[in-house]
Amino acid sequence: MAEKKKKSEEGKDKKKENGAAIDFRLQEGTASHCKDAKKDANHVAVWVNKETLAYEMELKKLQTELMKLQQDMKKTGTRVLAIFEGRDAAGKGGTIKRISAFLNPRNTRVVALAAPSDRETSQWYFQRYVPHLPSAGELVLFDRSWYNRAMVEPVMGFCTDEQHKRFLKDVPLFEEMLVKDGIKVFKFYFSVSKEEQARRFESRKTDILKQYKLSPVDNLAQTYWDQYTVKKFQMLNESNRTLSPWTIIRSDDKKLARLNCIKHILSHLDYDKKLPAEQLSTNPKIVISGIEEIKHMEKNLFDPARLRG
Repeated sequence: MAEKKKKSEEGKDKKKENGAAIDFRLQEGTASHCKDAKKDANHVAVWVNKETLAYEMELKKLQTELMKLQQDMKKTGTRVLAIFEGRDAAGKGGTIKRISAFLNPRNTRVVALAAPSDRETSQWYFQRYVPHLPSAGELVLFDRSWYNRAMVEPVMGFCTDEQHKRFLKDVPLFEEMLVKDGIKVFKFYFSVSKEEQARRFESRKTDILKQYKLSPVDNLAQTYWDQYTVKKFQMLNESNRTLSPWTIIRSDDKKLARLNCIKHILSHLDYDKKLPAEQLSTNPKIVISGIEEIKHMEKNLFDPARLRG
């Protein structure tokens, strides 16, 4: 027993470099790309979970569909806007990365605005977002959006109560104008549990490749969990409209969240050579309508432990 423990400790030491543990991970897509490779002197055997392989193959199929969609959008001049909201570490950025990975950057834009300047603060609130709206044939992905004023800003004290209330009254009208002008609008709220969020924050602290994601606001996300829940409820109640509904993505499982989010987009748009509907159907446990989430929150407001992120 002591010998096994000694070998285990030696193994841990070998995985350390400059005092930091090294976590080796295959680049996404490696498993599906190499699954049929022949054994030879230049190949090394690597065991991969079957679920990982299935995920990569499904993702590749959906990314091919996104490319078909983009080609059709350029022909028809379709404009698509996808808004990604949710708590910190909910998986928004990872999903956006998979959507845009193989699309032509000339017709795909990811918008992640920094904190507003003094000049922008003095402008009409929506003004800084308008220049980033899609033109003909463009797909624009907002990594956080004007909905900062619905959750982050009021919780962190970056706006007044009056500004928050005015935003909730104005945003349905603003989005109604976008939709009536022909822009296809998707609003995704990524819902992560408090326990999973805490685990992801810890992962960011120890993984040097993820540390850029940490911010002072992230560090307070767990402390202000209940306050964010209240603001989420207000946001959904005021801005979930028939013309611009919310779609909730349960994101404790990042891979399922990514796949189902992409399927939702594809299933709600028409394009040439589209896959059969059954291949783009979403998991009802992962993709929830805004109205269903509102009902869930109304039912459990006095039992916070049952509320989802």
